[in-house]
Amino acid sequence: MTTVIDDNLFPVPSRHGAPNRDLVLPKSRPGVSVASTTTLREVLTDNHTRWHIFFNDKGFHNHTAHAALTLWALGADPAIVKASYEENSSYQRPAFESPGPITITTWKDHLGDETYYQAYLRFFEAELKTKSFSKMFDEYIFSPDANYIKGAERQPEMATRFLEGLLHPMIHIGFGVEFTLPGIFAEGFAQTVVHKSTSSKVAPSRWFELPSAGLVSRFTEVVGFTNKGSTPDIHAFSILARVLKDPELGGFKKPPPQVNFFPELIETYGDAIVKYVDQWTLDGNLEKKVQELLWVNTLLYGVGGAVNKEQFNADFFLMHIVTSSLFLSEVFAEVPRYSQVALLRSYFAACLGWFIGRGRPQLDIAGFFSDPDTARPSAPGPHPTPHEGVNPSPSAPEAVTPNGWLPIIQSTLAHPDDHLPKLQRSLSEYAIHFGLTPAGTFKNTELKDAELIDGTLFIRAAGLTLSRLGWVREGQAPGAWDMSGFFDLPSKL
Repeated sequence: MTTVIDDNLFPVPSRHGAPNRDLVLPKSRPGVSVASTTTLREVLTDNHTRWHIFFNDKGFHNHTAHAALTLWALGADPAIVKASYEENSSYQRPAFESPGPITITTWKDHLGDETYYQAYLRFFEAELKTKSFSKMFDEYIFSPDANYIKGAERQPEMATRFLEGLLHPMIHIGFGVEFTLPGIFAEGFAQTVVHKSTSSKVAPSRWFELPSAGLVSRFTEVVGFTNKGSTPDIHAFSILARVLKDPELGGFKKPPPQVNFFPELIETYGDAIVKYVDQWTLDGNLEKKVQELLWVNTLLYGVGGAVNKEQFNADFFLMHIVTSSLFLSEVFAEVPRYSQVALLRSYFAACLGWFIGRGRPQLDIAGFFSDPDTARPSAPGPHPTPHEGVNPSPSAPEAVTPNGWLPIIQSTLAHPDDHLPKLQRSLSEYAIHFGLTPAGTFKNTELKDAELIDGTLFIRAAGLTLSRLGWVREGQAPGAWDMSGFFDLPSKL
């Protein structure tokens, strides 16, 4: 493994930007040390130098940096960070030279061509020497010129590429922003441009028009830019309710295994999805709208996965809409307001697309929140015998598990699956920010039984996930993410 760390590309991770109390900007946990940080930087440098961003010719993503950064941030021992990398790097594809260089005048010439990944990586590394993260987002992802060029035969559609590949470009760039790591940020940008644009309908061109004088009225009307006191506030839960009720959105057929079904789904349902997302109010405090999406995505994964009472369906695809949502705040904070609106709408549209593409399970919110056991998950296996002086009493289950999150994180750190830590970190961060949310908070939305939703959503989803993936540290065999979707379930509860 490469041990010469590039201090410019991989400095010691640090918090990027100013805190915003309305945005979920996560922090590292106790356990981070000099030793674990050195191991992390060695891993990131080695991965950056040796491996391609796709580990096969099908475009499956290199997750090694995601796993390493997440384990480190959760306080993992250096041995765990190193073991995770050794496992993940065992199947990676070696990096290879691109056919030619990329320059400021040619950066749009090879979009969607993964053979140019290394050239794009060098190009974006060079750009970062003189441009901030915010400038990079504005110039290469969200600007009108980076998306739609009038009269062009082939459109760049960078915002669409940013949301392609089950949202992996967004996740990768998000890690770079969160930890102020130019090397990860450049990797994420290079990954974005080599993704093919296959789902353009989730990011229509009108969402990326600058609010110039001639467009202000239409822009305000269509995508939301000002705060009108008389405009009713349509919550993301209400948009979800409308999507759940639409019979036309429940007919997607179960795709064959290993088939990229998302382009077909968006081609079929993209216009309808955009119609609903356009109804979502984006006025005034947009930070609160970011929060709405964190709640929606967790609800889709957690409550949707619990529709089968016998076994939690830890859907592999819906899991990604939760892990990607952790970085929504990071990206949102880096872009100007007109791009924030476009980001929120296009991201919401993509997530609804994945939900519909998994069979659009109906949400049994009442059943989910009425189960007292899922609100207090407990690790299986032998438990300690509390001393008689323990609080609240030696026989109380709270004496063995005084904080349900602690065993969840402990077991997650030692689990061999590289996606699980990302999910549990996201859910635990949301529990920190939203755990005090009482039932009744969402009673004025259109979603059935939304008044029952409370801050236990996140620990319930985390515990149910471990019940499916396995409490490996406690002796259970590793489970697996579910790939079957929700296609054989009734359309109504």
